Amino acid sequence: MADGHGTGSTNGDDSRKAGGGKPGTGATPAPAPPAASAVPLSARAREAVLQRIVDRRYAQGARLVEREVAEELGMSRVPVREALRALVTEGLLELLPHSGVRVRRLERADVEHLYEVWEPLAVQASRLAARARAAGDSQGLGALRAALRQAESAAAADEGTREVAAHTAFHECVVAMSGNPLLARTLEQLSWQLRLVFGLREEPAHMRAQHTEMYRHIEAGDAEAAAACTLLHVRDSRAVALRSMFGDG
Repeated sequence: MADGHGTGSTNGDDSRKAGGGKPGTGATPAPAPPAASAVPLSARAREAVLQRIVDRRYAQGARLVEREVAEELGMSRVPVREALRALVTEGLLELLPHSGVRVRRLERADVEHLYEVWEPLAVQASRLAARARAAGDSQGLGALRAALRQAESAAAADEGTREVAAHTAFHECVVAMSGNPLLARTLEQLSWQLRLVFGLREEPAHMRAQHTEMYRHIEAGDAEAAAACTLLHVRDSRAVALRSMFGDG
């Protein structure tokens, strides 16, 4: 893909010339090459559009015009076009006949299907995180505490977008602490759908308290208590989402 990589070979040639001295001659070391993990423009565009969908700057049903999105993001149309196509494939946007794309409206079935997949994965992530803690792993606890503090701070300031981000981060930290890379990759595919649903629903105070309870069980290394608490939390989250978005539970 051309975007985001066009200058890499030139810099690499220059760096080899600069470091062309023979080993052991004291020549100045060549500059480090550009980071291999540099994010392509199309990926940056996708991330930016996703964030605008999640925080509702692009409302459900809103029509997105490629040229206008490119101007807003300060990019050319090519990476934006690739980003929009990717989001159509992922189901967050839908094609309009002869007129671009629009943000797909979530139906009740979409939310139910998402929670059906997320529930067992979230429960297992908490169980594994608690087991990791019982085995002596404490590295992930600090990240969990930080996410809890951020959520409380955002709630106190009535900053809904920041609170959604903190709640999502909490669950992502639980997954990271589980130590299971396959579970992490699987849940990564649900990340934006979850953020979108979290952003569209209410966030009752008792659900923040459930996160705190989940943390306590994980910290204690009690795998089954952590799993049970997470199951309650996910099912409660589903009921709140359906009530907020569709008027029922």
